[in-house]
Amino acid sequence: MPERLRALVRDVHDYPQRGIVFRDITPLLRDRAGLALAAELMVNPFRNCQIDVVVGAESRGFIFGTLLARALNAGFVPIRKPGKLPGETYARDYDLEYGSDTLEIHADAIEPGQRVLLVDDLIATGGTMLASRQLIESLGGEIAGITVLIELAALGGAAKQAPHRVHSLLQY
Repeated sequence: MPERLRALVRDVHDYPQRGIVFRDITPLLRDRAGLALAAELMVNPFRNCQIDVVVGAESRGFIFGTLLARALNAGFVPIRKPGKLPGETYARDYDLEYGSDTLEIHADAIEPGQRVLLVDDLIATGGTMLASRQLIESLGGEIAGITVLIELAALGGAAKQAPHRVHSLLQY
């Protein structure tokens, strides 16, 4: 089944800068069967984990995060770029594969002890995921699992999430 999904991911060379191969998931998102399969395979390992809240980072984490939250009968919490959330927020700076950025979460988004499934479309160097984890943990949330569609294994981002294991459907 992962090969069905891999066929729906388009490689775009030299984007967003020379030397980068961007894994474009828009063909997968537009394919109803592919999107349903991806969501199902991403959520299955966590069906019996008593997830309270699914958290997704801007912006493609919103797509999969809301689908998985619905499948788990859980709430959804967005992690956004600075200035996009209207209430009091906590922020974390982090490094990307080709730059740096900041993420924010509402200060009241997660209650202490809530079990959280962290979701994104892709993990590369692991900076976005690590910053997201730190934001969740700063609010007292418990990381019950991490799931992504794509892992760029050579960049080592999944290993940086220890002691948490990253469930990924496609590895490049």
